Amino acid sequence: MFFMQRSVRALAIAALLIAGGGAVAQPASDLYKGRNVDLYIGYSAGGGYDLYARALARFIGRHLPGNPTVTPRNMEGAGSLRLANWLYNLGPKDGLSFGTFARGTAFDPLFGSTQAQFDASKYNWIGSANNEVSTCVMWAAGGVTTMDDLLTKPSVMGGSGGAADTDQFVYVMNGVLGTKIKLVQGYPGGNEVNLAMERGEVQGRCGWSWSSLKTTHPEWLRDKKVTVPVQLSLTRHPELPDTPVIMDYAKSDADRAILRLVFARNIMGRPFAAPPGVAPERVAILRKAFTDTMNDKDFLAEAAKIDLEINPVSGEELQSLVADAYKTSPDIVKRTADLLKGMK
Repeated sequence: MFFMQRSVRALAIAALLIAGGGAVAQPASDLYKGRNVDLYIGYSAGGGYDLYARALARFIGRHLPGNPTVTPRNMEGAGSLRLANWLYNLGPKDGLSFGTFARGTAFDPLFGSTQAQFDASKYNWIGSANNEVSTCVMWAAGGVTTMDDLLTKPSVMGGSGGAADTDQFVYVMNGVLGTKIKLVQGYPGGNEVNLAMERGEVQGRCGWSWSSLKTTHPEWLRDKKVTVPVQLSLTRHPELPDTPVIMDYAKSDADRAILRLVFARNIMGRPFAAPPGVAPERVAILRKAFTDTMNDKDFLAEAAKIDLEINPVSGEELQSLVADAYKTSPDIVKRTADLLKGMK
């Protein structure tokens, strides 16, 4: 009887192992065929992140094995932090769900946010649809038009709040590089800062994506009403070959570390991530499908039609970028966090 019970138990265990092995070895086409993939969006419908995500959802299914339906689902709240927390802690880990949230969100825990309940280095980053090169933009008639001017002459910039790029980027430039920028805060948003530039209330604005500037105010560039003295990014935009990059002005390794930590968010431009714990082979499938979509001529044609700049960054690059950020020394992180709060 003992040997019979042991044999039955062994057979049961073997059956479970075989079943488990079959699940792990399930062909990708079987996983996705006839299924629905959920693409979560951390903002309400109609904004930039929503537009990028919905464009991706319309095409990525054709590049996933089995051609599943991909459904965009909005989960707005707390500037997309609600989704980032949910995806990390509760999101399904089966490779059938991924999402997009604000490019700066990945760095919130580093700078002391108690509401950010995740370690962004443990997300499975799928890719970014755009490497958002941010800029400073100066009204040409204001007398401060170059980076050398910003370093040597007092200037006045408009800002829309302590957590906004318009403000934080100025804090960092003043604190690290010694620019002489006075920040006028309280504008509701970027459009109001633009109007203030036209009225002569302020001389410029930092933290404005090049893709947004050229789309919303091409006439300012055409008529030379504005200049772009510096690119606030880690890399140079191909359309701005002669405009210096903020990293060119770092004076020390510590300066470079702070600038990299702050402006890395632009490479994250329009990021997509899956939860931690998704099987590596399924992460690889999602990453390949994302890359293939970024090269899909029909997708690119639609993106051009709705003025979405596509300058993709791979999931592997994002994974490395975030991992490096989380390895930054505590001293550099603290100094950066203090600067981003406007402290000197």
